[in-house]
Amino acid sequence: MTGAYESNPEWASIQPIPLNDGSDSGALPLATIAYSDAYLEATSYLRAVMAANEMSERALKLTEDIISMNPAHYTVWIYRAKILFALNKDLNEELEWLNRVSLKYLKNYQIWQHRQVLMSCQDFFPTIPSKEMDFLMEMFAQDSKNYHVWTYRHWLVRHFELWDSPREIQDINALLASDVRNNSAWNHRYMLRFGPRSDQPDSGMANFGGQLPVVDEDMVDEELQYTQAQILLAPENKSPWSYARGTLRASGRPLSEWAEFARKFVVDQRDDEEKLEDVEVKSSHAVEWLADVYAEEGQSVRETSATSEAVRMFNLLKDKYDPIRKNYWDYRIRMIQGQEVPASA
Repeated sequence: MTGAYESNPEWASIQPIPLNDGSDSGALPLATIAYSDAYLEATSYLRAVMAANEMSERALKLTEDIISMNPAHYTVWIYRAKILFALNKDLNEELEWLNRVSLKYLKNYQIWQHRQVLMSCQDFFPTIPSKEMDFLMEMFAQDSKNYHVWTYRHWLVRHFELWDSPREIQDINALLASDVRNNSAWNHRYMLRFGPRSDQPDSGMANFGGQLPVVDEDMVDEELQYTQAQILLAPENKSPWSYARGTLRASGRPLSEWAEFARKFVVDQRDDEEKLEDVEVKSSHAVEWLADVYAEEGQSVRETSATSEAVRMFNLLKDKYDPIRKNYWDYRIRMIQGQEVPASA
């Protein structure tokens, strides 16, 4: 049976290079891949044009054909980009084609690497295209935690300096309103507010985990208020608790600033004589928060009652609310009781 390329006069000048799986040398491959005849033929022509370094419309069409059969073929994506730039093609048209491919293959990495290569061309994209964020939100509507899309969006923020773009925080608010447990959205929010904005040490922003040299206190207050509202919707959702820790750390504020808020989720039940009977826990993350607050207080001012409260919180985590990390909580207890010296000491 004659293949589509073999019977096409446009390709008559090309001698295809068949797949060499090692069988020509007499050695049988351990495992052969059952490629379709159409794919084997198309890739044999791809090897031929790549060997000749052909930059042509037919080669570009060939890459599209192969991508439709195997979008994970990273070599063909690299070759396609090379052809696009060599022929000075309209990259806006390429984006429109890529949008259709992206919606068809949601989990493909090569698609987003190709998009980044295109968007890096400043001659075509000195600023971000007006519909780019709309398309990303369309992708998130299909899968709001798509790792490849989020990685690409992080890159867009850095490349086009969109940290303070109203659209960025607007989209994050919308995604969290749809799913407050979207840890990818929380991560992106932290990058926007507190992430490094330059590789230069004096860029005015700290590295992740560091402290900002200049703090916008109003912004920090707004972020903390927003985070508290999200925690009230889902107290066992770890993402906003982690976000709050990062926010306080970046702004140089202590965890104790949130102690009163955390106590709303860890309520002691006492009898008429104020004897502790039980503890109503609405969030294990609040228990951990209070444990850290009490431990810090006990170590800084040598307050034995604070140390005792820290041990009580750690025991709640160890015995009931986070027993999978029992050994870690035991270690924390020993450390604050002076039975173990921290590794950094």
